[in-house]
Amino acid sequence: MSKGYKELEVYRISLDLFVKTHRFSFKMPKYETYELGSQLRRSADSVNSNIVEGYGRRSYKNDFIKFLIYSHSSNDETKNHLLKIKLVYPELSEEAEILQKSYDSLGIKLHNFIEYVRNNWRS
Repeated sequence: MSKGYKELEVYRISLDLFVKTHRFSFKMPKYETYELGSQLRRSADSVNSNIVEGYGRRSYKNDFIKFLIYSHSSNDETKNHLLKIKLVYPELSEEAEILQKSYDSLGIKLHNFIEYVRNNWRS
């Protein structure tokens, strides 16, 4: 029996990155918990959640693509939050850089998956 979205590489990577990013966000000063930390957590969650929601609409190819594009956009947003953290909190820059590179890699995979769905998915 198919496991659905859980079989998607982009889902598995985004879930792993969400967990790492969520934990990382609490290394910032406490006053950032509800500011930049919250924005980072929400965008990282959105990368993963939009893959799941899009997969749930996979019978409608254009909806699936739309949610994958939302996921890709949230991936870019997450990378931007990590850049801001690197600039504002140099002591966190090494870990932020590692996460940023992981999101760079995920962005490429998301782009390729969007193209795959666009060109090969039957609705």
